[in-house]
Amino acid sequence: MKATVTWLEGVKFQGTSESGHSIIMDGPPDHGGLNQGMRPMELLLLGVGGCASFDVVHILRKARQSVTHCEAKIDAERVDAVPAVFSKIHLHFIVSGENLKLEQVKKAVALSAEKYCSGSIMMQAAGVAVTHSYEIVAS
Repeated sequence: MKATVTWLEGVKFQGTSESGHSIIMDGPPDHGGLNQGMRPMELLLLGVGGCASFDVVHILRKARQSVTHCEAKIDAERVDAVPAVFSKIHLHFIVSGENLKLEQVKKAVALSAEKYCSGSIMMQAAGVAVTHSYEIVAS
C-alpha cells in the first residue's frame, strides 16, 4: 500500500491514496491552519471506525442478515502530553435491518474487534484501550 501527502500551504496538506482518492488535511488557526480539512488524528479515528464498520456489515451480510443501516459512533480520548496519542477509543454500532438477530450482531462486532479490524487491533497493540458496544434500532 502506498500513499502521498503533498504540502499545499500553511499547515494544509493533500493526501492521495494508491487507489487515487484524495482528502485535504488542515490545522486550526492557532496552529497556522485555515480549518479547511480534517486533522490527521481525526483521519486515524475515522479509519478505525471505517475498518470496523466494513467488517460488521460484511459479517452480517455473510450471515444472511438483512442490514439496512449501520452507523458507528466513535468516542476517543487522547493523553494530555506530547505526543497526544489516543488512550481510549470506544466504538458504538447502531445497526438496523429486517429481523436482525441480536446474536448475529453481537458476533459480528466481536469478530471485527478480535479478529478482522486491522485498525482497532493495531491501536490495541499500541496500548490504546479499544472497546465496543452495539444496539439494534428498528428501521
